Amino acid sequence: MGKIKITCDSTCDLTQELYEKYDVEVMPLGIALGDKLYHDGVDVKTGDVFSFVDDSGILPKTSAVSVGEYIDLFRKYTSEGYSVIHINISSEFSSCHQNAKIAAEEVENVYPIDSRNLSSGSGHLVLAAAELAAQGMNAKDIVDALNEMKTRLDVSFVLQTLDYLKKGGRCSSIAAFGANVLKLRPEIEVVDGKMQVGKKYRGSIQKSISDYVRGRLEGRDDLQLNRIFVTHSHVPAEIVEETIALVKDIAPFAEVIETVAGCTISSHCGPACLGVLFFRK
Repeated sequence: MGKIKITCDSTCDLTQELYEKYDVEVMPLGIALGDKLYHDGVDVKTGDVFSFVDDSGILPKTSAVSVGEYIDLFRKYTSEGYSVIHINISSEFSSCHQNAKIAAEEVENVYPIDSRNLSSGSGHLVLAAAELAAQGMNAKDIVDALNEMKTRLDVSFVLQTLDYLKKGGRCSSIAAFGANVLKLRPEIEVVDGKMQVGKKYRGSIQKSISDYVRGRLEGRDDLQLNRIFVTHSHVPAEIVEETIALVKDIAPFAEVIETVAGCTISSHCGPACLGVLFFRK
């Protein structure tokens, strides 16, 4: 049975404890704050991003992992007899996957996966890959399983500010309505690797998040109940606690896991964004 190593981009937004538990190595994307370059989750945190934007009015710039960095990562493990499965953020959002594919052409036994997703949506695939590897599945079968599973990911989040996405040009349809003026909190859904506007909520952070969670989970019979992520970008702790309690009240997920969005994702969604991310049956 061949050895398998799971690796991923920092955009998967899992906790350090999960990365350690599942023995996953993370490749950080670059984060430029002004003229200084940092590495997501290594020497810069999400709070640093928001402080920089508040102080400067300038959005950070994010940069993909380079081909050379991927080659070094992959060879680190293939030289020890591992096959490597690497989970990337959607190729619609970054050149990371393209760079990983180019690197994989130089290194044998490497399988880059375009998650067609972001944040802990991609993180779901990371944990699934690690669990399948632990069960003894071979690399190619894991890849096939992940490519099927990613079609069943249900990923969305509700924004509290439009400034970051507007400035970053990541979701052009948002500009079509004056949500800030109307105090609308737009839901963003990831569909086929791209972001689109879903429902629009009104009211406070607390109310908009509660309404959003109910809108995503209530009355459904297609929820896969093994695991759900509640991922946020510095939502107040009491609201996160209430949200987790609400999720548990609506559906009996075996695991409800809180994670904080890293610098790359937060650079585009802004502060106080929250999403519930899970698999459909």
